Amino acid sequence: MVSFWAALSTEGRWLLSTVAIQTLGRGLTLPFTLIYLHEVRGFDLGLSGTLMALIAIVGLLVTGPGGALTDRYGARAVLLAGITAMIAGNVLLAFATTPLAAAVALVLIGFNFGVSWPAFNALIAAVVDGDLRQQYFGINFALVNLGIGVGGIVGGLFADVDRPETFTFIFLGDAASGLIPLTLLLVPLRHVHGRAERPADLDAPAASYLAILREPAVRWLAALTFVAMFIGYGQLEAGLPGYARQVADVSTRTVGLAFAVNTAVIVVLQFSVLSRISGRMRTRVMIVMAAVWAVAWGLIGLAGLAPGGAVAIVGILGFMAVFALGETMLQPTVPAMTNDLADDHTRGRYNAISAAAFQCGAIAGPVVAGLLLEQDLAGLYVALMVLGCAAIAVMALVLERHVPDSANGATPVAERPTS
Repeated sequence: MVSFWAALSTEGRWLLSTVAIQTLGRGLTLPFTLIYLHEVRGFDLGLSGTLMALIAIVGLLVTGPGGALTDRYGARAVLLAGITAMIAGNVLLAFATTPLAAAVALVLIGFNFGVSWPAFNALIAAVVDGDLRQQYFGINFALVNLGIGVGGIVGGLFADVDRPETFTFIFLGDAASGLIPLTLLLVPLRHVHGRAERPADLDAPAASYLAILREPAVRWLAALTFVAMFIGYGQLEAGLPGYARQVADVSTRTVGLAFAVNTAVIVVLQFSVLSRISGRMRTRVMIVMAAVWAVAWGLIGLAGLAPGGAVAIVGILGFMAVFALGETMLQPTVPAMTNDLADDHTRGRYNAISAAAFQCGAIAGPVVAGLLLEQDLAGLYVALMVLGCAAIAVMALVLERHVPDSANGATPVAERPTS
C-alpha cells in the first residue's frame, strides 16, 4: 500500500483519499429508500418498487450519451453535472411527499448513476496508467464497499420509521456527501478535465459506438460483464435475499449479517488479492473468479438442502464470504482491461459500454430470480447460476484470443504498439 501510494500522482491521491467518505452518504440511503417510500411516505409497495426502478432505467438510458459527452467535453464536466443532479435529487427526495416529487428526485439520482460511472472511470484512467491502474480500481472498489458498509450501519442505527425526520436527515446526509467530490473537481482537480483530442494523424472516422462494438474484444468483454452481473450483483439485491428467506429459511438478521461479511471480506482481502494478481493475465484471473463463484453458489445450494438450521446459516454466510473473494478479482480486472483497450479520446464510450452491460445484467438478474423462486424452482435457480459461472470461464478463454497482451495485463501499456 505504501509503494502504491508513493507511485500515485497528486491527482490520483486526491481522487482516492475521499472515496470512502463520498460513498458513506450512499450507504446511508441505499438500504432504506424503499422503506422510506412505502412506510414513511405511505406509497403502495408496488408503486414504491416502480419508483425505485427509475434509478436503473434512467441510468441505463443516459449511459450511452454520458460516455459520448465524456469524450467530447471531458470527464470532469460530466461528473460535475452528475453530482449536481445527485445532490438536487437527494434534497428533493428528503422532502418528497407525493409520487411525482419522488419520481423527479429518483430520475435525477438515476441520471447521476448513468453518466458518472463512465466519466469517473475515464477520469481515473486519465491520471493513472499501467499496472497501477488495475491496483487503483481494486483499492477504489474496497473503499467504496467500506463507505457503503459503514453508511449502512449508521443509517440502520439512526433511521426510524416512527420518526420521519430521521429519513429526511439521512437523505440530506447523502446530498451533503456529494459536496466532497464537487469541491475536489472545482478546486484541487480543476485542471484535470479528462478530455483528449483525437490525434490529427488518424485517417479513420471518429469511433462511434457501433464501430467500437465491432471489435471482438469489446463484444466479448461486454458479454462477460453482463453474465457476471446477472449471476453476481443482480442476485445480491433480490435473488440472495429471496432464496435465503424462502428456501434456506434463515432470519433477516442472518441476511443482514451476510452483507456485513461480504463487505468485511472485500475490505480485508482486496489488497492481498491485488498483489497476487499483479502481472498475471486478466482473463486467467477472470477464470479463477468464475471458479470461486461456482463454489459460492454450491454453498447456497447446500443451504437450501437443510433449511432453517445451522447448515443454512453457514451456507448463506459462506456464500457471501466466498462471493466477496471473487469480487476482489473481478473489480480490478474488468475496468482496467476496458480502459487499456480504449484510446484516450474514446475512453468515455468504452466505459459506457461496460457500464451498460453491468446495468443490463443487474436489471435482468432480479427479474429471473423472482420468476424462478416464485415457481419454487430453487434447484434450477442454483443450477443456472453455476452454469453462468461456467459461461464466464469459457468467454474469458475466447476473450483471451482477441484482447491485446497489453490490455490483458501481460505487458506494460506503455509498450503497446500503436495501430
